[in-house]
Amino acid sequence: MVSIYQNAYAETKKMKSVKALVLIILIGIIVFVVGLRRIERNMIYFPMKFPEGYWDTSQFPGHLEDCTFQTEDGITLHGWFAHALSEQDVKDEQLRTLLFCHGNAGNITHRITNIAYLVQLGINVFIFDYRGYGKSEGTPDEQGLYADALAAYEYLLSRDDVHKEKIVFFGRSLGGAIAVDLATKRPCEKLILESTFTSVQDMTKTMFGSLPLHYLVKTKFNSLSKIGTIHVPLLSIHGNKDTIVPFKLGKRLFTAANEPKTFYEIQGA
Repeated sequence: MVSIYQNAYAETKKMKSVKALVLIILIGIIVFVVGLRRIERNMIYFPMKFPEGYWDTSQFPGHLEDCTFQTEDGITLHGWFAHALSEQDVKDEQLRTLLFCHGNAGNITHRITNIAYLVQLGINVFIFDYRGYGKSEGTPDEQGLYADALAAYEYLLSRDDVHKEKIVFFGRSLGGAIAVDLATKRPCEKLILESTFTSVQDMTKTMFGSLPLHYLVKTKFNSLSKIGTIHVPLLSIHGNKDTIVPFKLGKRLFTAANEPKTFYEIQGA
């Protein structure tokens, strides 16, 4: 009888040890996943919040208008509407507007030189900060940035000085993935992609080589799976010495796109 109780006690103790080990493993997995997600976010998004940046616009060659608008999930975003400079007497309703989706670092102020050149071509430029960037509220994530671009587009439609059929989507680097996603959901006249990658998974493979970390990455930004559904004229721009977004990824994305399309390779850039 004593032996039976001893065996039962030993078995119970063993089960408790197994349960404790399983619990420790589960906690370890949770801590690892949470840590991985935080590292993942920190490797994708490099926002600069106001007042960081170059917010003095007094030297801007033209009218730079501060704009605020809301996303569907209630986040208030900030942007600039830069009005075209033109020597010709062109009515607002005839002008083209560029919807500018910037890259993953800084904020809109770091693109002010680009905007200054673009408005001198006789086009409007609307650039906005994603959630968590510049003066925009919130914290960046993939679905949130898609929602931000949708809200920016709807804001443009609400303006009387924007020709609704002459809106061009422009995306640089990470912004290219956002512009591609937007083009699958809303109409645009043309699409321009600069230094844009195929997917975050492909970028992870490029960065970490044989380490299978791409299987653990939650963020997708999979433009390769979307580009084939877009049927507007496409211009892809990429430097053939790009050390951040590999040239081959930009070329692969372009190859998967529909005609009409043009690839502009910048030698040595």
